[in-house]
Amino acid sequence: MGNRSATVGIRLIIALVIAGFSLIKYFTTSQVNPVTGQKQHVGVTTQQEIALGLQAAPEMEQQYGGEASNDPQGTAIVQSVGQEIVANSDAKKSPYQFQYHLLADPKTVNAFALPGGQIFITEALLRKLKTRGQLVGVLGHETGHVIARHSAQQLAKQQLTQGITGAAVMASYDPNNGSSRSSAAVAAAIGSLVNLKFSRGDESEADKWGVKLMAEAGYDPRAMLGVMQILEAESQGGHSPEFLQTHPNPENRMGKIKQNIVELYPNGIPAGLKP
Repeated sequence: MGNRSATVGIRLIIALVIAGFSLIKYFTTSQVNPVTGQKQHVGVTTQQEIALGLQAAPEMEQQYGGEASNDPQGTAIVQSVGQEIVANSDAKKSPYQFQYHLLADPKTVNAFALPGGQIFITEALLRKLKTRGQLVGVLGHETGHVIARHSAQQLAKQQLTQGITGAAVMASYDPNNGSSRSSAAVAAAIGSLVNLKFSRGDESEADKWGVKLMAEAGYDPRAMLGVMQILEAESQGGHSPEFLQTHPNPENRMGKIKQNIVELYPNGIPAGLKP
């Protein structure tokens, strides 16, 4: 009995050390965002983000059609719109070399950003969009993820969560007690929920960036609402776009996007913006 108590005590001490180290590392590691000026808990440099994005890009292409699109017109539009956003907005202040890619996937409705400025949209989503402004909205949203360094933040949060989860497992798991396994599983599930919550916050911030970048590039940000309506209609038609697996429900986002537009233009949307 005494040996078992001592073993439990040692596990608790190790768990506290692991958790404490993870918390200290997370809260003492920070950088100032070069565009927003905000202090963020990030452990990788912008150059490392760029390298990570370039390394991950081929794998992402394999998941969505296996290669870049063979549609020269569509590719040209995506690249043109992407560079238009960068050239005419705060995105040009960032250290990233943005590259916009059209993926040869005619079925999967999706768009996403990798760290460092690699941004992708599938042929399936591009074909659903009705105006250039809607494409600006989609690519502006993904560009916002990069500017806000969401991937770098998620990496730091995952490291924190893994450390705390590991500590919880160390403290709760007893190889001689089968019931303790469920406690370890609960700890892991909580870690996943924490990261999911942060991810939804990132999506909301990226929507706000999308509205801002659209306006700076000279486009009517209400086109973002059109994108949400397209995605909502797609989901109601019996399809479940991949976009909805990684982004909040369009219906829930529309209210916040409208609020973002009002905050940007409190006196009303000016005339002359491109649709």
